[in-house]
Amino acid sequence: MVLCLRVKEKGVSQVNRFFHLKLEEIRRMKRKLLFLLMVGLLGVGQLRAQPADTLLHLPQLIDELLQNNPELQGAYSAWQADQARVPQAGALPDPLFSFNLLNLPVNSFAFDQEPMTGKQFMLVQTLPFPGKLGLKEKIAREKAAVTEAQYQELRNRLVKELQVTYYEIFYLDKAIEVVQRNTNLMEQFVEIAETKYAVGKGLQQDVLRAQVELSRMHDRFINLQQKRAVLEARFNALLNRPADRPVGKIAELTLADFPYDFKQLQELARENRPLLKAWQAMIRQSEKKIDLAKKQYWPDFRLGVAYTQRDVLANGMGGVDFFSGLVTVNVPLYFWKKQKRNVEESRYSNKMLQQRYLNVENQVFAAIDQKLAELQKNRRLAELYRNGIIPQATQSLNSTLSGYRTDKVDFLTLLNSQITLFNYERDYYRILSDYNKNIAELNLLVGLNLFQN
Repeated sequence: MVLCLRVKEKGVSQVNRFFHLKLEEIRRMKRKLLFLLMVGLLGVGQLRAQPADTLLHLPQLIDELLQNNPELQGAYSAWQADQARVPQAGALPDPLFSFNLLNLPVNSFAFDQEPMTGKQFMLVQTLPFPGKLGLKEKIAREKAAVTEAQYQELRNRLVKELQVTYYEIFYLDKAIEVVQRNTNLMEQFVEIAETKYAVGKGLQQDVLRAQVELSRMHDRFINLQQKRAVLEARFNALLNRPADRPVGKIAELTLADFPYDFKQLQELARENRPLLKAWQAMIRQSEKKIDLAKKQYWPDFRLGVAYTQRDVLANGMGGVDFFSGLVTVNVPLYFWKKQKRNVEESRYSNKMLQQRYLNVENQVFAAIDQKLAELQKNRRLAELYRNGIIPQATQSLNSTLSGYRTDKVDFLTLLNSQITLFNYERDYYRILSDYNKNIAELNLLVGLNLFQN
């Protein structure tokens, strides 16, 4: 009788387990449908996050950036405008032409009444003291050099931003691939856990735990798609493309050797960084302003010639025309208030620029040292993950999976092994992306492409 009751209880338990698994299957299908609905609600722009078939190459993208970026084109126009001001600064002031009526009698307004009445034509030219115009032209040329260096600095900064965005998209694409691969693997884990539970060799919490982790994979997938859509908009803005234009696949990144040390990068930055060149040009410009301020102690000249035409008088006398000359000189009489103070002002401005240049140079060198340390760290980590950690974690997961199928390993150990491998794979691609971003940032800091020199 007891045996019969136990058989009946076992039969009821198997039936309950069967219906429970069917209910879980229905719930899992609902979760998948909900997942697809959430992806759909993200919009077409989100679905675009899955890369198109077009393979993107960074050199072609940089060329497109240099040709189409509106901010860069505006900076180029500003540089050309300053270039056009250089010859203007060294040109003489425009001459003055005047027409004068001399000694016209008010009782008759007749030109033949008085002998000094005449019509005068005068031309006057201002001549700055020798050397002043040349200094003004040099000051304008240094100003154009500053604008050119600022244009080159902006160019390098935009290229760096494009490269960083390119590498971030690469990481997201690889992270999406890892998530999709692990999602498929997690679905297999769910099936294995459900099968073992159906035959009485597994636990219900193992099934639930696997389903929770599967839902988390779906959540990660949606978040990665959303982040890629944001990067696509930034990427298209840099290239002056429509914001919703799809961005294709990123070419595979490599762990390229970096043969430069800090001293080499420091010298390259001092010679090539446009930011430092801009400050150097501003210092040269301020030195020319000191020389020009000293020239202000010397007077400017004004030369003029005049021709006066006279009519023959009513009595038959006069009528001879006059020729006149004019020389005027400004006298810097109050030089201790104006010229002297102008020289002092120019010297202090020069000293201020020199100190600021040293500060900027120190900041550049400190940034180079920091980025070089990050690059070296990321390179060591990438090699460690690629050659050691990931292969070992993969072997561990395969071994754990075999052990779980034969009831030698519990499900929690299997799940932890899978999550660990997932995190290691994602970290590897993040480190590889960061390594290439470090190179792009060092390119900006030294002012040139380190792999083209």
